[in-house]
Amino acid sequence: MTLTQQLITITMVVLGTMITRFLTFAAFPTDRPTPKYVQFLGTVLPSAVLGLLVIYCFKNVKFYSGSHGVPELMASAVVALLHVWKKNMLLSIAGGTILYMVLVQLIF
Repeated sequence: MTLTQQLITITMVVLGTMITRFLTFAAFPTDRPTPKYVQFLGTVLPSAVLGLLVIYCFKNVKFYSGSHGVPELMASAVVALLHVWKKNMLLSIAGGTILYMVLVQLIF
């Protein structure tokens, strides 16, 4: 890429980010109540996104060959148990990721 192309790319990325950040304040000003459908989306989308992430996590697992999905299932169980126990999302994700990488790199 030339310098001009790099500057154009950076400018477009910055503009795209700024527009998506500031557009919400223009569409939903603080002096008006938030529309009901936006409140509904705010309640259902976190669970839907989590479900999609779980499906994405297991989409390429072959339960009938290789490690039979044992590392993925163990790491998922650790994530769930850590989250129920400590209620700390960062700890849950880090613990599951570390366990999964140890299992895949050293055991399976």
